[in-house]
Amino acid sequence: METKKTTLVRGLSLTAATMLVAGSMIGSGIFRKPATMAGQLHSPELLILVWVVAGLITFIGALVNAEIAGMIDATGGQFMYFKEMYGDFTAYLYGWSILAVIQTGSQAAIAYVFAEYLGYFFKFPEASKYLQDISLHMPFVGGIHPFADFGTKAVAILCILFLTGVNYIGVVFGGLVQTIVTFIKIASILLLSFVLLFFGNGSTANFFYNFHLPAETSTNLIAMIGLALAGAFWAYDGWNNVTFVAGEIKEPQHNVPKALLYGTLIVMAVYVLINVAYLYVLPIEEMKNYPLVASAAAEKIFGSMGASIIAIAVIVSTFGAVSGSILTTARVPFAMARTKLFFTSLGKVHPKFATPHVSLVVQGVWSAVLVLSGSFDTITDYVIFAAWLFYMLGAIGVFVLRKKMTDEKRPYKVWGYPYTPAIFIVFSFLFLINSVVSDTQNAAMGLILILLGLPVYVYSKYFHHRFQKK
Repeated sequence: METKKTTLVRGLSLTAATMLVAGSMIGSGIFRKPATMAGQLHSPELLILVWVVAGLITFIGALVNAEIAGMIDATGGQFMYFKEMYGDFTAYLYGWSILAVIQTGSQAAIAYVFAEYLGYFFKFPEASKYLQDISLHMPFVGGIHPFADFGTKAVAILCILFLTGVNYIGVVFGGLVQTIVTFIKIASILLLSFVLLFFGNGSTANFFYNFHLPAETSTNLIAMIGLALAGAFWAYDGWNNVTFVAGEIKEPQHNVPKALLYGTLIVMAVYVLINVAYLYVLPIEEMKNYPLVASAAAEKIFGSMGASIIAIAVIVSTFGAVSGSILTTARVPFAMARTKLFFTSLGKVHPKFATPHVSLVVQGVWSAVLVLSGSFDTITDYVIFAAWLFYMLGAIGVFVLRKKMTDEKRPYKVWGYPYTPAIFIVFSFLFLINSVVSDTQNAAMGLILILLGLPVYVYSKYFHHRFQKK
């Protein structure tokens, strides 16, 4: 007879964990953001420098998280870290925001891009005009049309539900799919880079403009660099997702820190290389005119077939990013339920597959709803402020835990302490200040969406378990 499983299984290797880090970061951003950044900076040297700086800041964030990940190996990752650092309330707000908007909104957005590029090869049926004209009011967002572009939305939803099913039947199987897909997409980006560099009819002169900037950039340089950094950080985001599944990684005290560091360095190298390759075949003045810069670069070599090649690369890349996000994020509401800070049912483990199946289903359904809303770009804009607020709190937490858990064994200690976490904290603070000043409405709305979880917190913390006892 099969043994009924009541706990999650430690089945993910270091390789799988590293691919989770890299796969969660590499989505559609690297194919879209370079053109926008080129238009903001007008300098090839600054463009590469921004990618390097954003990568180094992300790497410092990974270093900071690596120390805590080596100490606390529980499923839920960052949620459990905040619980140790600051207590239930801050941990709950983080977990709520992850489930309500930050990660689920990201899944919806990336799945939609996956469907858009799949539509390059297949024509999707659309809803009738009557259905497309149906409008609903969504609080804080406004009017939405759930059946507009319904073919694309339906494919995005099917992608989310399929990958939810893959992760439902086992973390090892889900990790295997993630590992294979991530290897393929890293290999495809590297192959594109080498083809552009060795077969593209480009010029190394495109790399050096002696930092010559047009007047509109030089007079507003700090703001332009800030905007470009925001774009690069969007492409690097997802680096800490692996901590959510720490409880299912073999030897987590050693493998989670290693995965954070290896995965971040791999992505940083890949991003810098592909941007050098873009610049080689497309001068900065041309690059800014192509929103899909990868397609434009590939067309230089392969002609019209280049767009098809890039479409396939984006399909693979976004598929892997959605898979990694679904696998990792479901562990946050699971951990919240297990610590009695959320609805108990989300803390259940599937008796056969040993996965947080209820949490996975709830997450999948909510992500699908966000796809239908068509407003995920707006929603994710709202939580940029909140996401960086939690990044900053996580770095401050290193100092908190050094005092609270002085004698706790630390398999890895953050390199350069206290300077490296301090650098990350200062940068995060400046980024938050810039968000408040330049994007006040979205920053405020991000906080409002997070605070909407307060009634659930009060219920879970003070009333739910009393009712259960009765």
